[in-house]
Amino acid sequence: MAKHISNMDELEKALLPQMTKMVGAMADRVYETLNYFLQEYYNSYNPKSYRRQYDFLRSAVKVEPKIVGNKVVASVYIDTDSMDNYNGVSGAQVASWANQSLHGGLDVGEDTPRVWDDTIDQTVNNGELLHLAVEYLKKKGFSVRE
Repeated sequence: MAKHISNMDELEKALLPQMTKMVGAMADRVYETLNYFLQEYYNSYNPKSYRRQYDFLRSAVKVEPKIVGNKVVASVYIDTDSMDNYNGVSGAQVASWANQSLHGGLDVGEDTPRVWDDTIDQTVNNGELLHLAVEYLKKKGFSVRE
């Protein structure tokens, strides 16, 4: 059923629920990709001198979309504050090393992903999120030119 929109306020009111759902789908994709690279990071190294606590593996956080002013925002991030099982090293340092393909500051092989950068490359930089947004809008009946 067509909806008659006669001003910008009505347009915003009509679009925000769809935008919230679309941003949620995009955040889901980033979160899924981040968790994939966290798992690949763990798979790339088998420590022999310590038992893993898996804090970093479980550190991904997704904040559901919300309307802020006339925007819809969602967040996906690594919760470095939740990583408190590391001796003498902060969670931020662990995440930084992981983004440099290092385990505990050591280069242990070529198959170690750069956790955050690889996530961004596979979602934002390659255009996947833009494609996801366009497809979502088309399925909802919006005319979108690519």
